[in-house]
Amino acid sequence: MQASVSNMKILIILPNWLGDAIMATPAIELLALKYPNAQFTFVGSYVSIEALKHHPLCERAIVDETKKAPSRFMATYRLAKELGTFHLAVSFRNQIYSTLLLRFTNTVICCARASWHSRLLLSHTPKIRTNQHLVEQYTQIAMANVDNFTQEIPPLKLYIKAKSFEKPTLGINAGATYGSAKRWYPERFGEVAAYFSKQYDIIIFGGPNEIEMAQEIEDNLKALHVNNYTNLAGKTNIEELCANIGGCSLFITNDSGPMHVAAAYKVPTVAIFGPTKYKETSQWKNEKSIIVRHELECSPCMKRECPLKHHDCMKGITASEVIEAVKKLEI
Repeated sequence: MQASVSNMKILIILPNWLGDAIMATPAIELLALKYPNAQFTFVGSYVSIEALKHHPLCERAIVDETKKAPSRFMATYRLAKELGTFHLAVSFRNQIYSTLLLRFTNTVICCARASWHSRLLLSHTPKIRTNQHLVEQYTQIAMANVDNFTQEIPPLKLYIKAKSFEKPTLGINAGATYGSAKRWYPERFGEVAAYFSKQYDIIIFGGPNEIEMAQEIEDNLKALHVNNYTNLAGKTNIEELCANIGGCSLFITNDSGPMHVAAAYKVPTVAIFGPTKYKETSQWKNEKSIIVRHELECSPCMKRECPLKHHDCMKGITASEVIEAVKKLEI
């Protein structure tokens, strides 16, 4: 199908997780550069849609709820027919129903990571090395139908306006939705926040399932006689979360979705990594970013909970290490 430049309709299936969706934004920006008058339709999870629907070229943003249907196959077919046909379709999800969704739209040029189902049903299915940054992997998917692609990959990009705070603000994010193994300890976050409380007002971030953890940090701050903090855990939607993180002067976080939000706004960040592959999911092109991690024989295990029950990859990281890392940022 030959597309006119004026109405290049592009379907994009977003990753499910907030951080992964944000790591797909450089690939989306490259598509926007290649097709300046593109009309994007985003399909994804609630969190990925809420974060990315503000893109100026986004014409439609649809939360994929086919998983809830009695027959996901039929629900996927119906969603595809509702969407219609596109000039180009890209899936950042390596999942059979995403492949089927692309196929059912009758779009000719469909790009997705190589798998048994994508190779069978779609036109462009590059085999992509997984030992490179996820941003690079997503870019190779999006550019699969572009010959000899050599363009530099841009930074992460969110179109939600950052909040403006009156005083320098330190954001603390102790959560990590993936699992407990990725989480450093609330009392140590509290210790670090208390250390910098004379220089910064403090915001404690967290999702609806992290309220208890955030309360622990708050209790630690109170015990250390710190009172210039705000606890926003469970109190923000995705747009508010991004806006608040974007306004921070400094961010201290686990490997998590909010970590990538901070990277999109170039917020100076110290990121604490334990069981995850830091070379694949670290902050992308954030110049003022430092990773604190310990090299262990058992890491990265990529498990949700420590399979050896000792959690040494996180337990060994002290508050003083994180404080020293902040000092090295030269903010």
